Amino acid sequence: MVYTSKDIYQDQLNELLKSGLYKEEWTITSSQGTNITVADNNEIEKNILNLCANNYLGLSNNEKIRDAAKAALEDRGYGMSSVRFICGTQDIHKELENKLSKFLEKEDSILFASAFDANTALFEAVLTDKDEIFSDKLVHASLIDGMRLCKAKKQIYEHSDMEDLHKKLASSKARIKMIVTDGVFSMDGDLAKLDEIALLAEKHDALLVVDDCHATGFIGENGKGTHEYFQIKEKVDIITTTFGKALGGAMGGSISGPKEIIELLRQKARPYLFSNALMPAIVAGTLQALQLVENAHEERKHLNEMSNFWKEGLVDSGFDIKEGSTPIVPIMLYDAKISQEFSKKLFENGIYAVGFFFPVVPKEQARIRTQISASHTKEQLENALDVFIKVKKELKV
Repeated sequence: MVYTSKDIYQDQLNELLKSGLYKEEWTITSSQGTNITVADNNEIEKNILNLCANNYLGLSNNEKIRDAAKAALEDRGYGMSSVRFICGTQDIHKELENKLSKFLEKEDSILFASAFDANTALFEAVLTDKDEIFSDKLVHASLIDGMRLCKAKKQIYEHSDMEDLHKKLASSKARIKMIVTDGVFSMDGDLAKLDEIALLAEKHDALLVVDDCHATGFIGENGKGTHEYFQIKEKVDIITTTFGKALGGAMGGSISGPKEIIELLRQKARPYLFSNALMPAIVAGTLQALQLVENAHEERKHLNEMSNFWKEGLVDSGFDIKEGSTPIVPIMLYDAKISQEFSKKLFENGIYAVGFFFPVVPKEQARIRTQISASHTKEQLENALDVFIKVKKELKV
């Protein structure tokens, strides 16, 4: 019997199943929202409470955003069929870039098909083998992939360990030093120590890059992100972010920063030069989302209140959660198989919350990552807490 490439790949899949690391996808048959309709493995639809979306401000199915997208679809068409520098730039693309720059208080901005593309584009375009990157151990996978693509030397400092970062910066003789961190770490829900990092960046003449995908729109007094939260807006040099979370949840990402860096990205960033321009409907929807975000003070207040209520309820009920001050609340279960079983039990009881395990998080750090939205109510979270307690008792964890 010939052992083929298909056999090799099937063996790998079998090993994932055996080890409890196989990821299943559930099929949603409704729009995204606080309550969604999900089809189970038997294709039976069920209306359940969603506790795992990046829909932080509840804008994923917002009527004003939908209307803006529909209008752009009629006026500007479905797609661009081109990259930006050929014939893929409409006036609304430039309008969104200008709007982002103003909102984030940076000189210029550039759009990408996704935030993953933005993060993989940055480093190769602006760094050489004369330069050095210093990244937090827990930065997002897209940043890791992006850093791997460039020739700069890489150093990883222990998570939020300022002494380790200081030592590594102090020993560097690089032409350009670049510190790279998430603003909010998506798996743990904690904030980077941006105020302390900014001081080290200033001391060692380093550029500071922040991935604010899990912050833009709802962190900070006006939702500008972690640089606003820490009141160091002028000290963060480059911000990468997404339109796929709080800003309506569609697609697309961006980089904002000094005009020279942004222009260099237009000239050299491969994901920008070789990917289609964002579809007009997403551009228009994101413009409307930014307008809503600027006035979403009550929504941000409610989001914080519900996040705190949820965390307090979990702690009081004996759950082991990661400390943090964001709407991302990881419930630690450690074992991958248990996290999946816990998730399935939640589903059976009307709660949608997915288990996270290796390679998404480190081995033996499996969890249920819950995420609170401004559209959640106290009553919904009280009911959800009852279900979590019930499942905890059933599984004896």
